[in-house]
Amino acid sequence: MWHFFPGKYMPSYQVNRALTQAHYGGGEFAEILEAAGNIDPDNRETFNIAWLNKGNEVYEWAEDYEHKKAFVSARRTYLRAFNYLRTAEFFMNLHDDRKIKTYLKARQAFINATKYFDEKPLTVEVPFEGSFLPGYLFKPKGVKNPPVMVMFGGLDSLAEELYFGIGDHLMERGISLLAIDGPGQGAALRLNHIHSRHDYNVAGTAVLDWVLENLKDEVDTTSVGIAGVSMGGYMAARCAAFEPRFKVCMIYGAVWSYYSVWKGRNGKHPLAEIVQHIMDEDTYEGVLKKLEGFTLENGVAEKISMPTFIMHGGGDKQNFVEHAITLEKHLTCEHEMKIVPEGESGSQHCQVDNMMPTLDMYDWIADKIHA
Repeated sequence: MWHFFPGKYMPSYQVNRALTQAHYGGGEFAEILEAAGNIDPDNRETFNIAWLNKGNEVYEWAEDYEHKKAFVSARRTYLRAFNYLRTAEFFMNLHDDRKIKTYLKARQAFINATKYFDEKPLTVEVPFEGSFLPGYLFKPKGVKNPPVMVMFGGLDSLAEELYFGIGDHLMERGISLLAIDGPGQGAALRLNHIHSRHDYNVAGTAVLDWVLENLKDEVDTTSVGIAGVSMGGYMAARCAAFEPRFKVCMIYGAVWSYYSVWKGRNGKHPLAEIVQHIMDEDTYEGVLKKLEGFTLENGVAEKISMPTFIMHGGGDKQNFVEHAITLEKHLTCEHEMKIVPEGESGSQHCQVDNMMPTLDMYDWIADKIHA
C-alpha cells in the first residue's frame, strides 16, 4: 500500500481509501491529495480539519450547481462532498460538537446526490426492536426484479459508503444492493442509538423478512444474498449461519474472531474509541468482554449452507489473513476463497489499495445468485 505519510499506516490507509473510491465518484484525486497535504499525521485534529474544510468547500460547489440547475454536476459534486465529510467525521472525538453535525451534513450530501441519479434508490426503514435500521436499495438500470444482496459495512460504517465500488460492481452484473446501517453503524447508531451485538443474525433475519414482505415489486425475492465488508465479514457469516434462506454469502474481508482482533490491541489504538462507541462501553476492558461473543467458533461457521465467497488480502494489517484461512477450513458448504498475496497490489485490508482483484468475487457471486 502506498504510504502518503511514510511509516504512518492509519492516515495513509484513509488516503488510499478515498483515492480508491474516487474511481467510483467518491472523490477527485487532486482534491484528496490537497486535503492530505494539509495533514500532520501525528496530529489528529489536522486530519479532521483538512477533510472537513475540503468537504465543506465541495458541498458549497454542489449547492451552486444545484441552484444553477446543473443537476449532473450537482450529483457528482455532492457525492464527493459526502465522502470527504464522512472521512472528517470518522476520527472526531465522540464529545466533539462537530461530530454529529458533520455526519448529518455528509448524509444530506449523499441524499441530495441521489435525487439526480438516473435510477433513484429507495430509502428504506426496516423495523427493528422498537426502532428501525435505515438503508438504501440501489437497483441496476433497466433490469426488472433483479436479485439483491443485503449488505452491512464494517466498524461504525455508513450504508452510503457501500455505493462506491461495491454498488457499481453488483449493479453492472444485474444485481441490486440493499445497503443497510446495521446495529452499531451509521444512522442506526448515531440517530437511533442501536448498538452492535454478537448475534448479528437477528438483524439479518429482520432485514430478510422485511425484503420478502415489502420488496416483491422491486427485486426477485427468491434470490436474496447476504454480504459484509471488513467487520461486516463477521456479520455476513453470522447471518448466513443462522439464516439459511439467504441464497449466497459474500465475505469481503473475513473475521473468524473479532475478539482476537482486539485482544492484541489496547485502548490507545486509533479505532479504540470507535469500538467502545459501537459497543456502548465506557472502558476498553468492557469492550473486550462483549467481543468474546463475536466469533464463528464452536460450530457457527459449519452452519453456513449456501455458496460462499471469501475475499481477503494477504497483507491485511487490521484483520490478519489467518482469519480467512481458518474460516475456510471450517466451511462445509460450497465455497471459493481468494487471497491476494502479500506484497501485491490489492493485498491490504479490503483491497483498499486496489479493488480490481475483487472482480473475481463479483463474477462468482453473480453466477450463483443468478442461477
